[in-house]
Amino acid sequence: MAEGGLMRAVFALLAGGAVAQLLPLMLGPWLTRLYSPQEFGHYHLFGAVAANLGVVACARYEFALPKAQSEGEARALRTLCTRIVWAVSLACCLAGATWAWWLRQVWPLWLPVAVGLLGLVSLATLEATRSQRVTALAWARVVQHGGGSVLQGVAGVMQAGLQGLIVGPLLAGAAALMTLGGVGPRGASRAECAQVARVHRDFPRLNTPHAFLGALQDSLSVALVAAALGAAGAGAWGLALRYLKAPATLVGGAVSQVLYPRLAQAGCTQAGRRMVLHTMAALALLALPGVLLLWWGAPALFAWAFGPQWHDAGELARGLALYLGFHFVASPLGVVSLAWDAQAWALKLALWGQAAFVLSLAAGLAFGGLRGAGWAISVAMALYFSYYFFRLATWPMRAA
Repeated sequence: MAEGGLMRAVFALLAGGAVAQLLPLMLGPWLTRLYSPQEFGHYHLFGAVAANLGVVACARYEFALPKAQSEGEARALRTLCTRIVWAVSLACCLAGATWAWWLRQVWPLWLPVAVGLLGLVSLATLEATRSQRVTALAWARVVQHGGGSVLQGVAGVMQAGLQGLIVGPLLAGAAALMTLGGVGPRGASRAECAQVARVHRDFPRLNTPHAFLGALQDSLSVALVAAALGAAGAGAWGLALRYLKAPATLVGGAVSQVLYPRLAQAGCTQAGRRMVLHTMAALALLALPGVLLLWWGAPALFAWAFGPQWHDAGELARGLALYLGFHFVASPLGVVSLAWDAQAWALKLALWGQAAFVLSLAAGLAFGGLRGAGWAISVAMALYFSYYFFRLATWPMRAA
């Protein structure tokens, strides 16, 4: 597709993603006055467990959809993914019931619903990505993320407590699934499903641990900060990462949804490499002003926006600025290894990157608190991402 078509699609998804990201960020101060810290603590714990399971609820087979060569292959993939989602959700019924019994609370019983919805929305999103239904993708992001926060606010006004915090995003996820038009036609035979499972076996074998460990990194980071600096340090870490990673989530999601099917079609060719290099350069130009702004005034900006008690979060943001710039560029490029059949390499490299992140975080906390952690992570991850970009730029090509 022409560059103009690519940019129009990206901007359409950016518009939807901007609303989807801004609504939760703007409603955050209101929600913290409707729910207690204890309720938010349980909600974040529930959300972390559901996200870690939901990200692999289809065994990552849904990411093979943009590579499907025929409608028959796509139908078999959709059928396979749906069956896996149901199996994972049934297993989560037992896990949720055990968790609820252990805590003597009812809220863990929502776990299978949350995991199932996350899996189905991911499947529907990749189906819409395959067919490039950009408008549906943009609206679904608004409905899922923005609508979830709005419904949490409504539930808070109604004094629904923790149940409202959990159910609001679930209702928004169901609405997003309908906005995407569901998961598409299914009905493939068992033999057809087995065939596509064999053809695309690298997705569960390589991409599933990649995605799961990536989600686990965030949970482990919060645990390290809390162990070293207590709840206040963990709060500063969470606030800084939530707001500072929002641009990468917004832009990265839009760019990757448009880039992946085009890159899968172009393949590992000179045309595909040019597409990747142009994307890198454009994202680097977008990231640079943000890095400079954080270096110049992050502590003052955080204190002004959130209050003097959040000055330490601003110091952390200043230290993390370089890492955040590299992460902004790298975020949408994860689809390159999917399109170029390089998932084994990507998994090995990601394990090194996750180890570097956690070790530099631990070292920085030990020697310099939050500020030291930010700078240590930036140095380590700048080296890691520089190698990553170099390998993508010099990846062996095949003839067009």
